Amino acid sequence: MSDTDGKKPLGLGGAPRSGQVKQSFSHGRTKSVVVETKRKRVVVPTKPGAAGAGAGGNQPSLGDPSKRPAGITDAEMERRLAALRAAKAREAEDAERRAEEERQREEERQRRREEIEAKERADREREEALRLKAEEEERAAREAAEAKAAAAAARKAEILGTRSRAAVQAEEKAAEAAATEATQPAAAPRANANSAEETRGGASAKAPLSPRKTDREREDRDRDSRKGKGDDGRRSGKLTLSAALEGEGGRTRSLAAMKRKQEKARQKAMGFGQKAEKQSRDVQLPETIVVSELANRMAERAADVVKSLMKMGMMVTMNQTIDADTAELVIDEFGHKAVRVSDSDVEQVIDTVEDKAEDLQPRPPIVTIMGHVDHGKTSLLDAIRKTNVVSGEAGGITQHIGAYQVRAANGSLISFLDTPGHAAFTSMRARGAQVTDIVVLVVAADDSVMPQTVEAIAHAKAAKVPMIVAINKCDKPAANPQKVRTELLQHEVVVEAMSGDVQDVEVSALTGKGLDNLLEAIALQAEVLELKANPTRAAMGAVIEAKLDVGRGPVATVLVQNGTLRKGDIFVVGEKWGKVRALLSDKGEPVDEAGPSVPVEVLGLNGTPEAGDVLNVVETEAQAREIAAYREQAAKDKRAAAGAATTLEQLMAKAKADADVAELPVLVKADVQGSSEAIVQALEKVGNDEVRVRVLHYGVGAITDSDVGLAEASGAAIIGFNVRANATARSAAQQKGVEIRYYSIIYDLIDDIKKAASGLLKAEVRENFIGYARIQEVFRITGIGNVAGCLVTEGVARRSAGVRLLRDNVVIHEGTLKTLKRFKDEVKEVHSGQECGMAFERYEDIRANDVIEIFEREEIQRSLT
Repeated sequence: MSDTDGKKPLGLGGAPRSGQVKQSFSHGRTKSVVVETKRKRVVVPTKPGAAGAGAGGNQPSLGDPSKRPAGITDAEMERRLAALRAAKAREAEDAERRAEEERQREEERQRRREEIEAKERADREREEALRLKAEEEERAAREAAEAKAAAAAARKAEILGTRSRAAVQAEEKAAEAAATEATQPAAAPRANANSAEETRGGASAKAPLSPRKTDREREDRDRDSRKGKGDDGRRSGKLTLSAALEGEGGRTRSLAAMKRKQEKARQKAMGFGQKAEKQSRDVQLPETIVVSELANRMAERAADVVKSLMKMGMMVTMNQTIDADTAELVIDEFGHKAVRVSDSDVEQVIDTVEDKAEDLQPRPPIVTIMGHVDHGKTSLLDAIRKTNVVSGEAGGITQHIGAYQVRAANGSLISFLDTPGHAAFTSMRARGAQVTDIVVLVVAADDSVMPQTVEAIAHAKAAKVPMIVAINKCDKPAANPQKVRTELLQHEVVVEAMSGDVQDVEVSALTGKGLDNLLEAIALQAEVLELKANPTRAAMGAVIEAKLDVGRGPVATVLVQNGTLRKGDIFVVGEKWGKVRALLSDKGEPVDEAGPSVPVEVLGLNGTPEAGDVLNVVETEAQAREIAAYREQAAKDKRAAAGAATTLEQLMAKAKADADVAELPVLVKADVQGSSEAIVQALEKVGNDEVRVRVLHYGVGAITDSDVGLAEASGAAIIGFNVRANATARSAAQQKGVEIRYYSIIYDLIDDIKKAASGLLKAEVRENFIGYARIQEVFRITGIGNVAGCLVTEGVARRSAGVRLLRDNVVIHEGTLKTLKRFKDEVKEVHSGQECGMAFERYEDIRANDVIEIFEREEIQRSLT
């Protein structure tokens, strides 16, 4: 509706009103905020009958219809008025509820303020009482000490004869009186403290008697009784011996010293600052130990340990190593007990745990198939896989895994172990891993027992495991199984057919004959052995094979012997350690855990272990690192001992071999000894067989002129870790062209050194094959020699490329081309399908049907990883 119609639209009317609202916050804080409110225009209906009667005078009118918006009926108007009244009622109820909630919140805040004030008041009163008590105890102790000092001075004066007997007696009486007063119970201070607590809130409260007033009165009395001093307290005349013994003219305690003493007394009264009773510890002492580590194991300060060693005449720092005998003396001096341990004791955490009988559960047998390679061992393994693996999964088994599982006809699992060679098996047995439960000896029925068969029998007997003889190739016409059984008697292997206890099965890997009987014999032998293991303990297994995968890093194939290996376990294997990042089954599928007799691939090692190493799961990463470091050091010591007895010729040969290794010389200066040693150890690991980092010198402190001179003479760079070169060293380095690099993060330092050492690596030469050509005819040309008439069969032939001459797929020559012609013209390249003439540089033994391989060499710059 518009104003031209004579009706006003509904809406908010009136000017906004301003006012103030008081906001309340926590801890009694309030804030006044200015707000503006706008009044809402409300249409109030008139009373019935006030506006006259409606049509016919029978129905009451709800207001003036002329002032009502168009299209609004009486019923609609009544509904709107009812809704308006209900809204007003709800607003009134909400206002009352908010007022009640605000009142309750205000009461809660007031109650909390009162509680906080009461608590703070109680804390202040308690602190004041403790302070008064500490001051009183301090005053009593000071008076007793002064009395004792006065008595001692009097006795000394009496001995020297410089004082009279009467003065000595008078001072002794004064000392006794002071001591008596000091030993009396301090009842007055406590009473004063109680009265102070009771009357703290009043304005007219009476303050307790302060000990400072008593101290001032006593000082006044002492000042009046002094002899030889004026009214101002200054000493007059000469300082005599008796005056010095009396304490006159001596130094007085400073205000800071008095405050420190009061603070110490207050801490003592509150129970703080008391020295804990010294504990005697059992300190594990290896053959050598660092001073800081010794102090840590004794729970003593490193500075105190260094001081004790210096008293013994050893000028050492906390980062230096001392022997066990010296360390034992230090331990005894500090009141502890030394317990001698060996470095090998770190391996005690992986000692075999005694398994309880109720925890043992049956496990699948581990079978190793041995024998002469020509007797069909590999064929027998393939036949077993084809027999027991679904045809669709036959190609899914990873061939390079040395162990896998198959399921027999009766549903039992069997773990087969493939040992490619006797050396690996012997090494595995020598480590006591007890990997194999049953040995299947494969003997060909047509060849009978061979020398390597005898060697396999010896390995099986050394391992003390039962054997099953599999007589293979029984399908051949020349097969004679009885001859095999007879010849085995010569090596103390008596089969059941000869009234012995060794099972024998006639099989054929080609036809599949007897494979089921072989699996049944293995299951029967496993049942006799009653193979059991504890799957709930920490896992232990043996490494079957290990390799370094380009995409996955070091990978080890492990056959779990005891316990369960799970994802996330921390383990140590040989000289390496790691955390299980992933487990893969023999089919290449990821698994979360592997129980006893289950072969898996383990990812997550920090290096490649050796085949035959034992894997043990430990609790913490620190234990794994410690054990691996000990084993690595023991191996280094063993190699060093083996190489100690070298001859002069061997040393010369080694020096000649080292001459081919490129070196990057550096000087290291750091802020502390620990940082310099850590940097040197990290730099020693940078490099490979072709390049290495050589640390000429390392030390602690700023870079000096001598460091610059050494770097100039050796062509080395200077590395400063949290240190800088002084002014003279900087100018000398600029004049002599010595590079100085500053670092504050060791990782940046190592990365830069790796980049610098990578520049010393020789570029890798890579060959790219670009074509093949076949010699069709050979022509003899005077002045040039033999020329091959060739047809380029693949790719392209280039004049600048390298060539190889292949005869019956065997390389008989490698060199370069002397000429490349096409239709008597020298050309740069000839494409596939075209004929050309080729002549080799300084080589003429070429024949028809020989193949020429054309390739190009490409240099690729390498870098250290």
